Amino acid sequence: MTWRRTAVAAFALIAIAAAIELAMGRHPICTCGTIELWVGARDSPKTSQMLADWYSLSHIVHGLLFYAILRLLFRRASVPARFLGALLIEAAWEVAENTPFVIDRYRETTAALGYSGDSVINSVSDMLMMCIGFFAARRLSVWAAVALVLVLELVPLVAIRDDLTLNIINLIAPSAAIAAWQARG
Repeated sequence: MTWRRTAVAAFALIAIAAAIELAMGRHPICTCGTIELWVGARDSPKTSQMLADWYSLSHIVHGLLFYAILRLLFRRASVPARFLGALLIEAAWEVAENTPFVIDRYRETTAALGYSGDSVINSVSDMLMMCIGFFAARRLSVWAAVALVLVLELVPLVAIRDDLTLNIINLIAPSAAIAAWQARG
């Protein structure tokens, strides 16, 4: 598969995910009517509504991890095929993450107490962040990629007391101790 066809397929995957989210009733942009580049507060009503926030870093981690996992599992597959596989996983997650079931689960078990789901623009940005992570992993040495994952996990952990690891733990097996620690921040 050529990179040109891969780009067209990637654009189509992102557009399909966005169309599904719109059909699910997700707002295209923040209901506040603005588009901002960055939201720095964890509990802001604009979090997951704008182009980027602290949780965008976790989508870069997705890309780094998807690259590693798909490379290990599908060595013979071309990089474009593995990239589209990673993007398909990310797009499916973005759609699933914006279902009432997952939104309610986030509210019940994670630090995202007021979470109301992503705007479509934020969801598309999250998919693009995964792409950044995937292509960064392709260029970085293994040690540099591991270091980048650690930085992208530790910086939000310190800044907002939340990261991808804590989100996964709290979605699967909520911890009262983690919730209490996060509430102090």
